[in-house]
Amino acid sequence: MCAALGHNHPRIVQALQESAETLIHSHMTMFNDREIILASRLAEITPDGLNRSMFLGSGSDSNEAAMAIAKRYTGGYEVASPVVSFHGMTDAARAVTFSGWRQGYGPFAPGNYPIIAPYRYRCSFCQDKGACDYTCLDTSFELLDAQADGRMAAVITEPLFSAGGVIEPPPGWLQELKLRCEWRGMLLILDEAQTGLAKLGSMWAFEQEGVVPDIFTISKHFGGGIAISATITTDEIEEKAVETGLVVAHSHSNDPLTCNAAIASLDIILEESLVDVADRIGRYWQGHLLRLKERHELVGDVRGRGLLQGIEFVTNRETREPAYEQGQRIGRMLLENGLIVSIRRQGSVLRLVPPFTTTEDQMDLAAEILDAAIGAVT
Repeated sequence: MCAALGHNHPRIVQALQESAETLIHSHMTMFNDREIILASRLAEITPDGLNRSMFLGSGSDSNEAAMAIAKRYTGGYEVASPVVSFHGMTDAARAVTFSGWRQGYGPFAPGNYPIIAPYRYRCSFCQDKGACDYTCLDTSFELLDAQADGRMAAVITEPLFSAGGVIEPPPGWLQELKLRCEWRGMLLILDEAQTGLAKLGSMWAFEQEGVVPDIFTISKHFGGGIAISATITTDEIEEKAVETGLVVAHSHSNDPLTCNAAIASLDIILEESLVDVADRIGRYWQGHLLRLKERHELVGDVRGRGLLQGIEFVTNRETREPAYEQGQRIGRMLLENGLIVSIRRQGSVLRLVPPFTTTEDQMDLAAEILDAAIGAVT
């Protein structure tokens, strides 16, 4: 996820050397030139109006900042997120992470609610219908309206749910979600940590859905392997949030070194046309996965796009019973044979995230290793 540009990219190394020879750290209350340049560069590739950027350390930080901004802007404090979401492991981010990693951390602050996930492959509402009818959203907001304190600030969601099992919302779901937020005076926050910056074959995943969020966040490969994140919003939202007294900062927010690495990362993404590279790799790799589905009954579903794809294992394609144990065994065999994957949903889903540097020969070899492991287990 974080090494999507490859390890030790020469442009990133050069940027770090430049900062090491000039200025590594600058106090967070003072602007530095790298911070200003990075904000300007981001504004060139974000949708019109989303011009204001705040730079932090991790994806969790950026999501906490996004929620804080939404709370200051709306005057509310309640936030909802789908049950397959992952937004981080700090307390506030974990409170809206419902795909796992919640148990045993004590009670979270009040005002955080789950909503039903648009998990089409397993949806009890419209799994057998021709298309999603948004009953999941109708039900979710009926529950929210009933139990919330009336101080809803935002919904935070991923455009494609990664850690929750590489789950793609059906077409139109994100647009419907935005409408329901607008009706209630809530903001829509999109977490693009694992989907943005060319990963899915467009600069931002939400572009493919025809949706413009109120706030969105980026991290992961934003720094080319160096830890930096950003929270991006509109002039109006930023100005009102600041007027109400918003304070979000850390000791190393906006450091010149990390900002310079992010500038180099944007140069790489644009100059090497990585949007097109992700699309090409995604199509080639998905071809392999679809052929594996034809060969193995254990593969129930193939989904995802660009550099974020997954396969779901089932013991029976009709009943779609998850193949937890088989998936875990496959994951162990893959690692033993040199293929690193991410095991999700207790083993029933393998998440596959090739970097932009992946060659077709490497994908061919990965498919062979995966084919052999599935065959051995079945």
